[in-house]
Amino acid sequence: MNNLVSIIIPYYKKKHFIKKALQSIKNQTYKKFEIIIVYDDTDLSDLSYLKKITKNNRKVRILLNKKNYGAGISRNVGINIAKGKFIAFLDADDFWVKNKLLKQINYMSQENIKISHTSYFITNETGSVIGHREAKNLNFSQLIKSCNIGLSTVIINKSIIKKYNLKFPDLNTKEDYVLWLRISKKKIPIAAINQKLTYWRKSNNSLSSNSIRKLIDGYYVYRKHMKYNFLKSLYSLLVLSINFLKKN
Repeated sequence: MNNLVSIIIPYYKKKHFIKKALQSIKNQTYKKFEIIIVYDDTDLSDLSYLKKITKNNRKVRILLNKKNYGAGISRNVGINIAKGKFIAFLDADDFWVKNKLLKQINYMSQENIKISHTSYFITNETGSVIGHREAKNLNFSQLIKSCNIGLSTVIINKSIIKKYNLKFPDLNTKEDYVLWLRISKKKIPIAAINQKLTYWRKSNNSLSSNSIRKLIDGYYVYRKHMKYNFLKSLYSLLVLSINFLKKN
């Protein structure tokens, strides 16, 4: 379908937030979309709730993973069955402003852009705004030093995913960062819309455990996925970590 947007939402224990995310999609001024929820939890206790809040919405499809694969692999599952020309990502605890899709699709179509991201608000777990991030046009040399892309702000033309067989890697964190790097390495510019069109919810998960996991995954980004040697991987991780601290 022409200009159909496939919105992919991995779901894992986000019962308190998913309704807000879905409502923000329903409120979009752009109506050519389908919603693919990939249920990534062997505990099926939230499934009946998901079916209940989406039962009258014919645009929603719910897929069940056989086991807990993680967000990245779940997005790949959604991409594989997506019917849209465009792929939009939304995490189950984030939400959009009502003209997000309209502005982004119009911009990408008019300028022949293959991938774009936007500025976004940062909220706490109750949804109160506590900060923001500004989107910038990015190439590989800029992106390799700092991941400045909000996952839930991104829209990709599916043609480049198919052309280069692009996928999210099997990582606990930074799986999206690897995909953005793979795209920018193909000399595909990542365009920015400097308008805050998304609300990204900052989690209250354990900072220490998350930090360790992020450092390990950050090392794998460079060592395994970018094929850097040991020293270059450590140096790149140090630069990434310093730039992350500067943002925070």
